[in-house]
Formats: sequence, structure tokens, C-alpha cells
Amino acid sequence: MNKNFATLRKAQPRYRQVMDYVIAMINSGDLKARDRVPSENELVKSLGVARMTVHRALRELAEDGYVTRLAGVGTFVADSRPHSDVLKVRNIADEIRARGHEHSATVVALEEVSADGRLAERLELRPGARLFHSVILHLESGRPIQHEDRYVCPTLAPDYLKMDFTGITPNSYLTQVAPLHTAEHIIRAVMPSDEVRGLLQMAHSEPCLVIKRRTWTEGRPVSLVELSHPGDTYELIGTMGD
Repeated sequence: MNKNFATLRKAQPRYRQVMDYVIAMINSGDLKARDRVPSENELVKSLGVARMTVHRALRELAEDGYVTRLAGVGTFVADSRPHSDVLKVRNIADEIRARGHEHSATVVALEEVSADGRLAERLELRPGARLFHSVILHLESGRPIQHEDRYVCPTLAPDYLKMDFTGITPNSYLTQVAPLHTAEHIIRAVMPSDEVRGLLQMAHSEPCLVIKRRTWTEGRPVSLVELSHPGDTYELIGTMGD
């Protein structure tokens, strides 16, 4: 087994370990933009994992924007990576209060749903499994600043649907019941749906800054959330220590 891969082994699914291995090569500069990523056969042989594991890892890396897959040609590092390892998972209410402003929230949806194939795969559940779903609109001194669309695994947050999310944020509640161990971020600029545009009171031609975040506790997926912000009023700043 590859020694560098062995050092990444932890309480995570094998496909996540393969993803982390490839991401580490990209972040270190061993793989640069437009470089060819080792093939499925090469990764299976060097990492000692199943082909299905490698296939899923490469597929998710493509979905997350790290790589581009060309049928019959290979997998290549994407020109630009919308990920940031330096993002901190912070409570939106705390961020707003730190700016000296007032946080408030409107609950748009709070319900139980069944996981479709995409959600089931991302949260490592069987299709049709129970999920909790919430849509929360966060406001800063009365102005909409964030549209939060979140799916939560019920086994790790059983009282989720009972919470008053006008008084406590989903982030704050989940931090209490399922402390964060791992977080994955994807950042993109997209044109929002009519519903999101209306809730955020955005102009028709204005894009959203979207953060897609998946979190784990002790190797188990907890939450999958999409955070949309008006593009002309929101920015992200990442910092890294020495």
C-alpha cells in the first residue's frame, strides 16, 4: 500500500480516504491544474482498495470541482478549485452579532423527507431512508443575507424537527448534539432559483455565492447543507496560521 495513503487512514469511508489522498496531491502541488490524475487501475494497484471505491472517489471529486473526467481520455485536475481548506464552520448568528448587527431567522420549511439516490449517496444512507430537511432564511438587521437549505441524518440529531430555529440556528444545535470532526466545503458562484432569488431579495441578473458543506462526526455524515448569499453583498475571507 502507498505509504502516503496509509498516513491518511482514519475513521472515514474508504472512498473518502481516496478523495483525501488525491486532494492532498493537488494541494501539495504534486498534481497541478490540467495534470492527469492516476487512472482507476493505477489507484487500485497503488492504494490497495477496490475499483468501486476508486470509481466513487473520482466521481465525487469531479462533482465537487476538483477534477474533470473525459470519457476515454482520463481524469485531470480542474483549472480552478472552488474549495478552501481554511474555511471555518461558524454560526451565522455569531458572525452577524460580531459585526454589531442583529440576527433574525425565518423558517421556510422544517420537515421529514425520504432520501433520493443523490442524497442517500452523499450522506451514506440507503435510498428512501428518513432525512430531516430545513430551509432557513437568515437576516442581518432585517436584510436577508443567507438562504440555508439543509438535510440532516435523524439518528445523529433526533430532536431536529422539534427545535425552534428562530431562536437557535441549525449550526448551533448540531454542534451540541453531533460535534464536528470533519467538514468539506465547495464554493461556487451560481444563478439562483426564482425561490431563492425572491427570498434573498436579489436583482434578476445577480448571482449567488453558494457554499456547499458536508459534515461528519466520528466518521459518520451528519449534515449536507447549501448556503446561498447575495453575490454583491457577501464575501469570504480565509486565514491560515503559521
